[in-house]
Amino acid sequence: MARRRVVDLSVALGALELVNPIVAASGTFGHGDEVARVCDPRRLGAVTTKSQAPFAWAGNPPPRLHPAAAGMVNAVGLQGHGVAHWVAHDLPALRARGATVIASIWGHTVDDYARAAEMLAPAGGDLAAVEVNLSCPNTKNESVIFAHEAGATADAVRAVASADLGLPILAKLSAAVAELPHIAGAALDGGATGLTLVNTVRAFLVDAEARRPALGSSGGGLSGSAIKPIALRAVHDVTQAHPGIAVIGTGGVSSGLDAVEMLLAGATAVGVGTATFLEPRATLRILDELTTWCAKHGVLRVRELTGALRWDHP
Repeated sequence: MARRRVVDLSVALGALELVNPIVAASGTFGHGDEVARVCDPRRLGAVTTKSQAPFAWAGNPPPRLHPAAAGMVNAVGLQGHGVAHWVAHDLPALRARGATVIASIWGHTVDDYARAAEMLAPAGGDLAAVEVNLSCPNTKNESVIFAHEAGATADAVRAVASADLGLPILAKLSAAVAELPHIAGAALDGGATGLTLVNTVRAFLVDAEARRPALGSSGGGLSGSAIKPIALRAVHDVTQAHPGIAVIGTGGVSSGLDAVEMLLAGATAVGVGTATFLEPRATLRILDELTTWCAKHGVLRVRELTGALRWDHP
């Protein structure tokens, strides 16, 4: 009987080599090793940690999460103890479990991004990359989002690059813009070596009985299966406009087939987020399903799926 050939799952996210394309998305795998205690991060391509600012931030008032059709809306508001605390207390526990770590940072101003990047310096070789979160739609001032403007995007990324950490820089962008490829180009011009596409989509929920907003803040971010078509379109449009750019396609991925679709749309790697709230080991299941799909369809190198859409419809 012929032996079944092993699928090569490795991918190159720019200069960063990952053992496989499945990446835990920021804000869904905890600050440190909370989820890693039940979901072995050594089996994942990488873990993107919850975004941290150069200062402690309380986030939004409760309630912060609410189910929505085919997903959920969250208004956590980027709560965290700050970069310095994260480097000293949370990162070591996650690294001890063998995770490949992508640190995610945010700020209110360009200077905040510069300071956050500088504060990552003590982490040394414990980081694989830095994600610059420019697009969170559930902060207190949600009308000011860096990723909605090309100039602001480039300035913030440039500030992070100026810290000269020697790490790949991934700009996390929003789909809620008229010309996402243009914003992506600004991020690349500012020094980003790759992109995370996309963040949650701005949303609002109403509690009709109480006649109040369902969440404690004025709005939040929709995630889950409902936004997968939006994320696929974003990944496709940006990778068509910027061939060869490394992209973590994120949004609505809850199965191995979803991951295949994201790769075919142009992603280099695949972020898994909301699915983890329902199922803490979802990333591992999705990895296994992706591997099975590749073996069944004769795909021996998963990186060959990236951008491999066919347009010859019967």
